[in-house]
Amino acid sequence: MQPLSNIESLLYFTPELLLVVSAIVVILVDLGVKNRESATVAYLSLAGIGCVFAAVLLTHGQLGDRTSISLFLGMIRLDAFSTFFKVLLLLATTATILFSIRSEELDAQLKGEYYALLLAITLGMFLMASSTNLLMIFISLETVSLTSYILAGFLTHNPRSSEAAFKYITYGAVASGTMLFGLSFLFGMTGTGDLGQISTRLTELLAAGEIYPLAVLIAIIFVLAGVGYKIASVPFHMWSPDVYEGAPIPITAFLSVASKSAGFALFIRFFYSGFSSSEVMQSVDWTLMLAIVSALTMTVGNLAALPQQNVKRLLAYSSIAHGGYLLMGGVLLTSEGIGAILFYLVVYLFMNLGAFYVVVLIANEEGSEMIEGYRGLASRAPLVAGAMAIFLFSLTGIPPFAGFFGKWLLFAAVLEQGYYWLAFVGLLNSVVSLYYYARIVKAMYLEAADEETASTSTPFSTGTFALLSVFVIPTILIGFINIFYTFSNISVSVLPMQ
Repeated sequence: MQPLSNIESLLYFTPELLLVVSAIVVILVDLGVKNRESATVAYLSLAGIGCVFAAVLLTHGQLGDRTSISLFLGMIRLDAFSTFFKVLLLLATTATILFSIRSEELDAQLKGEYYALLLAITLGMFLMASSTNLLMIFISLETVSLTSYILAGFLTHNPRSSEAAFKYITYGAVASGTMLFGLSFLFGMTGTGDLGQISTRLTELLAAGEIYPLAVLIAIIFVLAGVGYKIASVPFHMWSPDVYEGAPIPITAFLSVASKSAGFALFIRFFYSGFSSSEVMQSVDWTLMLAIVSALTMTVGNLAALPQQNVKRLLAYSSIAHGGYLLMGGVLLTSEGIGAILFYLVVYLFMNLGAFYVVVLIANEEGSEMIEGYRGLASRAPLVAGAMAIFLFSLTGIPPFAGFFGKWLLFAAVLEQGYYWLAFVGLLNSVVSLYYYARIVKAMYLEAADEETASTSTPFSTGTFALLSVFVIPTILIGFINIFYTFSNISVSVLPMQ
């Protein structure tokens, strides 16, 4: 299919343009708002997200009988795969804005800039999910990274937040530079930046013996440094715990879900389109490398989470481990494995954001992010404690919660390809994760709160319980509804670039 010109592409670029307009409007309105304590800009941001969501559905409907449309002379692609991730990212952004309204960490004087940056990072993630050109991949990745640095250090009065931003920038700069070298290496070998053409050229060059498989493997390793940094896989995970602990809780939740989702969108688009041909896979044994990275990521994440007392830091290491589970589905880049990744990302969105919302609530009421603050929560706020237990058991993968079905699909995809040892490692890690998740449940149900808080119930509004139910209900029911897995498979079916 002939790529559309820049002018023709604007019609299908409406969601991204609306994000830009929304960010500008938020800043302008914030300048004119006299009462900085009001949530005007937050609700305005939500309205903008609603418009973008409608635009995403409308532009997807314009595909008609076509599986995809190549926009801006082949720089980005509109298809079911990109639509899937755009909807997922919009849900994560919406939840983050709602968390931010409830959070007491954020400076009311800086709310306009904060919400504008959230919209800007969502734009970058949209582009990450849609990019089909090496240059656009790097630009979108840097858009997300630079915005993330600012949001991670948004608590200017908190030294931990400034430290988090500094570490994030340091690791990000090294990872981005390494990835850029890998991308330039690929461009030098193939003479093109288009992912579809890269796949064809690599197959031809390897068959003719004009390039060595080792050169392709080196390029893959360098690119993985940038992608691995976004999904926090070993050995590019070291920034994650400190950044998650120092950033505002809503931003920690956002990075743990949205940033990871965008990273996997880029990972799948890049490797499935550029390196999944049989000739490339036979010449370069990089699947074993991915399997080892997956095993190490889930193992390091779970073992490091065991001694943690800070719930944010514990969930940060948990997020690393879940990145390892997700990588299991991408080891051989089969359609079943990638469909399992997409389904698990939907599940992870609800159960992980739900857990972080409880962290926001407890931090507001108790002024603590430590496990100690959860002692006796079942007697003070039974509904909140019950919701947290559901989220934690789902993250562990205990049936009948959604996390169990997500892991089942990932393990099945790995077993189908004969990687029995990787499935066994994943199973052992799930058992290990139960220990540190159960510590929080134990504190809520089996440990008594101190005398000062034990005699009083923790007040939560009806809106709090309504938002909690938005996360609890899908965490319980998604596994029994196959519509999400069906849409995941549809998204994968249109992914290979012709």
